[in-house]
Amino acid sequence: MLVGVGEVSERLGEPGYRRRSPVDLAADAAREALADAGVKASTVDTVAGVPQFEISLPWATPLLGASDNYPRSVAGRLGADPRRAVLETGGGQAPQRLVNEFAAAIAAGDADVVLLFGAEAISTIGYYARRDDRPDFSESPGGSLEARGSGLDGIVSMHHVAHGLSDTPSQYSLIDNARRARLKMSRAEYASAIGRLFEPFTAVAAANPHAAAPIFRDAAALMTPTETNRPIADPYTRYVVARDKVNQGAAVVLMSAEAARRHGVREEKWVHLAGHADLNERAMAERADYGDSPAARRAAQHALEVAGIDAGELSALDLYSCYAAPVFIVAEALGVATDDPRGLTVTGGLPFFGGPGNNYSMHAIASVVRRVRAEPGGYGFVGANGGIMSKHSTGVYTTTPYGWKPSDSARIQADLDAVPAPEEAVATDGEGVVETYAVKHVRGGEREGIVLGRLDDGRRFVARSNAILDLLTEGEPIGERVSVRSTPDGNVVT
Repeated sequence: MLVGVGEVSERLGEPGYRRRSPVDLAADAAREALADAGVKASTVDTVAGVPQFEISLPWATPLLGASDNYPRSVAGRLGADPRRAVLETGGGQAPQRLVNEFAAAIAAGDADVVLLFGAEAISTIGYYARRDDRPDFSESPGGSLEARGSGLDGIVSMHHVAHGLSDTPSQYSLIDNARRARLKMSRAEYASAIGRLFEPFTAVAAANPHAAAPIFRDAAALMTPTETNRPIADPYTRYVVARDKVNQGAAVVLMSAEAARRHGVREEKWVHLAGHADLNERAMAERADYGDSPAARRAAQHALEVAGIDAGELSALDLYSCYAAPVFIVAEALGVATDDPRGLTVTGGLPFFGGPGNNYSMHAIASVVRRVRAEPGGYGFVGANGGIMSKHSTGVYTTTPYGWKPSDSARIQADLDAVPAPEEAVATDGEGVVETYAVKHVRGGEREGIVLGRLDDGRRFVARSNAILDLLTEGEPIGERVSVRSTPDGNVVT
């Protein structure tokens, strides 16, 4: 069960701003979670941290320094001395995946009281990195650490990076552009759909005290390019991509019913994990349909199956919203309309509440827990997504008592992995068709084009496509025939 949740935030230049480090923000959120549960830090035997971006990417350098044992640093702030400290792999699935893992560990008797947390101070770090009075966030608390690595296998392809797919907006635009073409929607129709999808998210963010952008914007304002809402990667403008310039932290406390009684946790705080699933998607070049994610669909559906409910019984939902595609795909998998009156977010979503690195869904979990406590007997759903729709963890929460029930994720994963995948050509010369594309907008008005396609021999390819930018920005390029040739700088199409 989850018995305690906590959230903290601060914004540059606003009253109460304290330029807290990621460790400080996580520790403050953890204090709130422990206070919410009514237990002392000394009861915690296991801590697990969601890594910040700058310590989860092997090529990133912490600009203000960082702890070399983040979970132990947070525990030390609290006065806790847990026997086990875990630093999870990166990815937006991490918070929900940790809940799923440690719920199972508690059920198996391998843990008693577990504290999960994460935080980002990207806004503070970005501001002070350029100043002479910058703080030093380095620390070495000592102690054991189970560090699980970056978790980038199957997500980052250096071959794709070499062709310009080095950023998440361009990679997610591959998914949205393929989905738009499959639905036979025009560019204007799809942009309008994205605006209508996210307009209600801005209303939720506007009412959330922890939101980084608590401003209501209507659909037209979200999708109309302006000086402040510049195009990022077609079809995205700045307002509808995840906002990472945030200072936010969140934490949750897990324990069994027996431990809750032993520690005196009031029953109105108890929220059960009724359903859950953890699945991985194929690498981008291996996906049968670039505009879909079978793993995301099945992870959402299977969590409901484990809970024994259907989507109509959900009273609160939070669908991962770094970009439009994950929301569209998971909502469709659940059979929930994008304008469902229940809403598709409890926080405001990553573009508006904020995208605190890998830890966004810890905030979603905290919000869903509070919602189901306020509506006893209802069910809340959290869908978490990491990579490029690569890693999916889901959870169903309720005050209704549930015994622990394992998911069937391993069998479902085996079925997903058994689907034959196309081969990807590296140095490519030949003809084929465009399957999807990205157009990146660089500051200064320049554009870069990238195409993913299929050669006539059935192999997949990636290529730069600046020679056909007009085709990529007008009409329907998907399905068009192109010629591909290899060069010393990579593949290009004409």
